Amino acid sequence: MPTGVHIRDARQQLFDAAERVLLRDGPSALTSRAVTIEAGCAKGVLHRHFTDFDAFLAELVRDRLARIEAQTADLKAAAGTGTVAGNLTGALADLFDSVAVAIVGLVVFRDELRARLRRTGPAHGIPLLAEAGTMIASYLADERELGRIAADADVDSLALSLIGAGHLLFAGGASPDAGALDKVVTAVVADVVQRRLL
Repeated sequence: MPTGVHIRDARQQLFDAAERVLLRDGPSALTSRAVTIEAGCAKGVLHRHFTDFDAFLAELVRDRLARIEAQTADLKAAAGTGTVAGNLTGALADLFDSVAVAIVGLVVFRDELRARLRRTGPAHGIPLLAEAGTMIASYLADERELGRIAADADVDSLALSLIGAGHLLFAGGASPDAGALDKVVTAVVADVVQRRLL
């Protein structure tokens, strides 16, 4: 793109380009040059909006984290409706889309990015997965208060189990069928759902 041509919503255009490169070529191929070529803009555009490439990548991840915040509100609103396993299955399917799985790989791949994200987020776990675990634990706490799972349910451990299992199912490349995900979720929460009936 010639210098001086205005790009509408350059940040989002760069984020979209980065996601395409990440999905197509993996985290090792994600460079500032690859992103700007994919976005069809001059390399200077990226540096006008971000101090350096790691700052760009951190904002890319934070953009994905903002989606988790929105999903948290939707999941918490579902507490008390449908089934616990059904709500969790839907949340995990939404959470682990192909871009989110690729971004988790990026965070694991780039030490500086992970360190930068930890300065402003949870100090433990993998950024994105840690926030997703908090979302699941918060929902389960609401269901516990409503009496839909056992009063002594360890929601933090359940959330870790669900996030770990969900990530393993989706990280293989192709998304699992809904039945496979539902089967795992149902198995993880079966005890706390059944014990609340006793």
